[in-house]
Amino acid sequence: MNEDSLLRLQTAIRDVPDFPQAGVLFKDITPVLADADLLKLAVDAMVEASAEWGTVDKVVGIDARGFIFGAMLAARLGCGFIPARKRGKLPWKTRGVDYALEYGTASLEMHEDALLPGERVVLADDLLATGGTAGAALELVQAMGATLLGSVFFIELAFLSGREKITRFGPVKSVLAF
Repeated sequence: MNEDSLLRLQTAIRDVPDFPQAGVLFKDITPVLADADLLKLAVDAMVEASAEWGTVDKVVGIDARGFIFGAMLAARLGCGFIPARKRGKLPWKTRGVDYALEYGTASLEMHEDALLPGERVVLADDLLATGGTAGAALELVQAMGATLLGSVFFIELAFLSGREKITRFGPVKSVLAF
């Protein structure tokens, strides 16, 4: 991805101060999603970032914006898409993991038959922040016996050091870093 395209994506992201709580500067990706050219650039960049990993059997996307990028990435890579959802949102038998948040805990689940041992998997999400949610999804991928090729994020908030928490699972790539 050339620098001009990356700059177009970066400048389209809207900063929203004090959302969802005071002191947080939220990176709003909806302007990128609303613009067909920018959305294509974002997905192209994620495809490019994951190209070196070779053949992919499944892309796992994290609830909820990871569904957008993950499903589009899977379609472009010609593979299946697997949603990693909040507890109680999937209709079939699930396998889950609890993980810590800044103020409490949360759970992430996938259908127990979503990934087969040895399947080649990429994790995709819109944002890598502290690494808690991504780490939980990666634990699930690992527990199901799939082969994790790597993780790709549209945005990384590098100052929160989330990458450091998830590199033990495999390579981590991001399109934009703030």
